[in-house]
Amino acid sequence: MKCKPCLISVAIALCAGSLAAFLVRDNIRLYAVLNKPPLAPPALLFPVVWTVLYILMGIGSARIYLQKPAYSYEVLDALLSYALQLILNFFWPIIFFNMFTFLFAFIWLVVLWCAIIKMIFKFSRIDTAAAYLQIPYLLWVTFAGYLNFMIYLMN
Repeated sequence: MKCKPCLISVAIALCAGSLAAFLVRDNIRLYAVLNKPPLAPPALLFPVVWTVLYILMGIGSARIYLQKPAYSYEVLDALLSYALQLILNFFWPIIFFNMFTFLFAFIWLVVLWCAIIKMIFKFSRIDTAAAYLQIPYLLWVTFAGYLNFMIYLMN
């Protein structure tokens, strides 16, 4: 795989995540004081997991981008789907940590989950490996949905 598109794609994903984290930095302490469900991980785990996930997302999107000569329309469609889910992903922590609207954050997360499924489907039609790279992300967002919903119920 070509290095430059991969580095750019990973940088875009990491920048989106970093900017969202920066925007919620003052309210991230909220997680420590919330009533949390069983299986709730320590706050320290979140930045590590998200960094890995953003790297996988970036590599996957680069793999799709590199297929553009063979599948020009499909690549554009898949990358637009990727961009949509990245935007939805960007706003979730703002809704959860800055707006303190846990139910709305959960609904937003369900929409994000659907967008990830759609993106994986579109990726799979172009590059199976790119689609598989998104599976940990889908699983983590599923787990985040459990946490978010339980935090809504418990708080």
